[in-house]
Amino acid sequence: MLALVLLFGFLAGMITALVVVVCGVVMAVRHWRRSSARRLRAAAFLAVGVAIGVYAWGMAYTGMAVLEAEDGGTDSSPLRPCRGEADPATVARVIDYRVGLVPLRFECHLTGGGSYTTSSVPGYVNPVAWMLGAAGLIGFMVSAASSKRPSRTSNDEAGAVL
Repeated sequence: MLALVLLFGFLAGMITALVVVVCGVVMAVRHWRRSSARRLRAAAFLAVGVAIGVYAWGMAYTGMAVLEAEDGGTDSSPLRPCRGEADPATVARVIDYRVGLVPLRFECHLTGGGSYTTSSVPGYVNPVAWMLGAAGLIGFMVSAASSKRPSRTSNDEAGAVL
C-alpha cells in the first residue's frame, strides 16, 4: 500500500511540476520586459516547479525501495534495500523498515533498537528540493512586496499634477 502511495505521489508530483514549470515559462515569456517583480515571480514558479519535480523523483526511488522490501521469496532476508549500506553483521540484524517523507528517506530498523538510513533516495534529492523550494517561496514574497511599492513614474506624475 505504501509503495502505491509513493508511486502515485511520484506521478502526481511530476504532473504538478510540469504544470508549474510551464506556468513559469509562459509568465517569463509574456512578462519579461514589463517589470522585475514579474520576472522574479516567473523565476519563483520555475524554482518551485523544479523542487516539486525533484522531490517527486525521490518519491519514485523510495517507492521502488519499498517494492523491493515488500517482495518476498528466497532472497528477501535481509531486506534488499538495506544490503550493502552497513557491515554484514549489522545488515543481518535488520528486522523492518520505515519511510520518512520529510526529509525523504528509507530507514532500516535493527533488532534491539537503532536504525540506519540507506542510499535508496539519491543524496541530491532533499537538498535540491529544499533549496529550490525555499528560493521559490522567497521569490514569491519579494515579488509580492515589490509589486505593492508604488513605482517612480506614478509618483513623479502625481507630483507634476499637484
